[in-house]
Amino acid sequence: MANIILCGFMGSGKSTIGKLLSKTLEMPLIDTDEYIEKKLNMSIPQVFAEKGESFFRQTEHDVCKELSTLSGYIISTGGGTLLKAENVSAVRQGGTIFFLNVTEAAVLYRLRNDTNRPLLQREDKQEVVHNLMTERMPLYKRAADFIIDAEQPPKKVCEQIISIFCGGTND
Repeated sequence: MANIILCGFMGSGKSTIGKLLSKTLEMPLIDTDEYIEKKLNMSIPQVFAEKGESFFRQTEHDVCKELSTLSGYIISTGGGTLLKAENVSAVRQGGTIFFLNVTEAAVLYRLRNDTNRPLLQREDKQEVVHNLMTERMPLYKRAADFIIDAEQPPKKVCEQIISIFCGGTND
């Protein structure tokens, strides 16, 4: 069985949707950020602070290659994971990529109290989100097999993904 790969900007609902899909479809869930944290025995903010973003991105790439060999999983990718073409190629070998699409306003609202995302630990959060989304949205769309409106209730998002994954159409 193929994997369901979730991608999207931070705050798009990848973790929430991943957990719901895992429970509903009885498929194991791997969150790439959590996987990296366990592998390195460090939190993502620690990795960024102590080893740098380039070390994190290389680890992320290694994890993509490793996870591409699995079958029958829900894989929730970090916000920057599928920005690199080689990571997209790796995970696509094992499954279908669903881009959870949200607006800047939704991201800012959902992450208003977040303290665990290194890229947002700044005063100018709105500008950072705007610039990152402007840069990343075309790459997410290019990586995606299907684009899902993730501003719907999580249950509806899951139903849409399941319908596509199990039926092969984009209703």
